[in-house]
Amino acid sequence: MNEAKRILVGVSGGIAAYKAAELVRLLRKQGAEVRVAMTEAAVRFVTPLTFQALSGNAVHCDLLDAESENAMDHISLARWADVMLIAPATANLIAKLSHGLADDLLTTLYLAATCPVYVAPAMNQAMWAKPVTQENVATLLRHGVQLIGPAQGEQACGETGVGRMSEPQEICAALFKEPADLCLKGLQVLISAGPTREPLDPVRYITNRSSGKMGYALAEAARNAGATVTLVSGPTQLPPPGNIELVRVETAAEMYAAVIARAPASDIYIGAAAVADYTPTVMQPEKIKKQGEHVTLELQKTRDILAEVAALSRRPFTVGFAAETIDLEAYALDKLVRKNLDMIAANWVGQTQGGFDSEHNALEVYWKGGSQTLAMTGKKRLAELLIGLIAERLRVKAPAS
Repeated sequence: MNEAKRILVGVSGGIAAYKAAELVRLLRKQGAEVRVAMTEAAVRFVTPLTFQALSGNAVHCDLLDAESENAMDHISLARWADVMLIAPATANLIAKLSHGLADDLLTTLYLAATCPVYVAPAMNQAMWAKPVTQENVATLLRHGVQLIGPAQGEQACGETGVGRMSEPQEICAALFKEPADLCLKGLQVLISAGPTREPLDPVRYITNRSSGKMGYALAEAARNAGATVTLVSGPTQLPPPGNIELVRVETAAEMYAAVIARAPASDIYIGAAAVADYTPTVMQPEKIKKQGEHVTLELQKTRDILAEVAALSRRPFTVGFAAETIDLEAYALDKLVRKNLDMIAANWVGQTQGGFDSEHNALEVYWKGGSQTLAMTGKKRLAELLIGLIAERLRVKAPAS
């Protein structure tokens, strides 16, 4: 990204538009050439003159500008840019982009752009949580748009929650962050992903909502960082990543056997799978027939893969995941200590902000004596950030090992 010096900043009409002025200043400080396109609503919050002064270039606001060369700003600007960044991106603008509407300069620029596009959402927390907004965001992610934020915190309306635009420094860092490079070069990385299925009878099983997307994204990110990757996967609908070893399993017992057999030879183990905590004591050989108003199933606890990997005499750097519905930090820190993990990545589930079945997510990452927030973004980008953080913590731990 550092090689991309021409950045087209799109500003839409939300109160967070004032942050875009500082963002432009920071981008210029990084050595980028910046041009700004604004919606009609955006100019009601911050004047074009402000962005002209900060960018050193004329600001573009009108789709049909007779003074522009050939009146084709949407084509010339789109071709000029190495990167397009829309910050803030309101719920209305995201809806337009996801449906391919082009009724002003900014939305037309998006359709004409062939460069990477980043979007920094900014809206009220209830608007962000609305299912239709999440569907629109998921559509943009499928189209290759990369999400930066939104962040959680106090909003201009006085409410608190996920939806505020990420700070300019965070957006700038995300744009200019070096890729994972080869920070895991020469290392063996073992990742478990997806759900498990615990059979009740020949046609039924107990499972969960895990899609495996995060684990698969981590496998790709680790591979791109130079690692030799083994992915132990429960049943998913995802295409297997290239250039990795894929081990398919179905039950918690099969996943346990596959992971424990490979963990001692691994440098890093990332337990991203949603492994069943309990499995039926007996699998019935024939389909269980409907009988009575109630049925009782006897379940037994499955083996704790994460804890047993962390307890190995020759243990890898062990990273766990915690998907929680309440008290995220408390449960994550308890799991970190109780299972003797090196790091744990925790995320909310049962909410509309991300997690299971979603194309994007956010993580709170904890280790002994430290933590870091990885803001809401696409799972592929999130995986790159987490792999970079794991590599960093591994380097810190290495001298003492």
